[in-house]
Amino acid sequence: MLEVINQVPWFLPLCLLCLGLVVGSFLNVVVYRLPLMMEARWRRDCCELLELEQENSSPPLSLATPNSHCPHCGTAIKPWHNIPVLSYLLLGGKCAACQTRISLRYPLVELLTGLLTLALAWFFTLSPALGGAVLLTWALLALTLIDLDHQLLPDDITLPLLWLGLLFNLGSTYVNLADAVIGAMAGYLILWSVYWLFKLTTGREGMGFGDFKLLAALGAWLGWQALPAIILLSSVVGATCGIALMLAKRTGRETPIPFGPYLAAAGWITLLWGEDIARGYLSMTGLQG
Repeated sequence: MLEVINQVPWFLPLCLLCLGLVVGSFLNVVVYRLPLMMEARWRRDCCELLELEQENSSPPLSLATPNSHCPHCGTAIKPWHNIPVLSYLLLGGKCAACQTRISLRYPLVELLTGLLTLALAWFFTLSPALGGAVLLTWALLALTLIDLDHQLLPDDITLPLLWLGLLFNLGSTYVNLADAVIGAMAGYLILWSVYWLFKLTTGREGMGFGDFKLLAALGAWLGWQALPAIILLSSVVGATCGIALMLAKRTGRETPIPFGPYLAAAGWITLLWGEDIARGYLSMTGLQG
């Protein structure tokens, strides 16, 4: 396999694209089901705390069960109807059984996952760094979509992502372990401090605890040196999008806007172009010749 990859330049990008498309289909399941699983878990915990009888009217939900089915007619989706992007096109964007329109979001997520995974082939060779970048990309995309839908960054993803970043950096895959540990601590404490400063000043909560954990995870992967670029990029993009939405009258001043997607996007950009961004900033400010 290694010989084929070395001899055929397009083989690795093709494998990454196909893998990304398949994983994109799975991410659709994660984005839809994980919040529902968390809600069911919260309900169960509340019932136990309040000593209430729990309703068991619906079967337990997991990422593996029940099998994927049409939400309108309940017909199970056959394997050949679940080929990423291609099946959507062949079915004309409709359920094969009831002809109900399938959301365009599903193939778009599959395609986006495939393209983001493919892009990594231009920045990494076949190495542990590529494997880590792939996992980080998938996790950031899932967090982005869940936060956009529910304004929620699940611990089920952010905490394993943090520990995984430290694990990869045991061998200094991206940064040395000391920088990764400091990055994790600093990433959490920076936004934790901003949260409490804003709350003590205004009496309101400006962000969720999931944002702290996501920045801590990015610090564990990319080191404390990457945190200024991530915070700056996410703040600029977030402010720009927020102003644009207010001008378009789609949101008001009191409408909460999830910050996780901007952190995730800034983290992914820093993963690929962090050194270029740092050099450009130092050159622009005159700190580096």
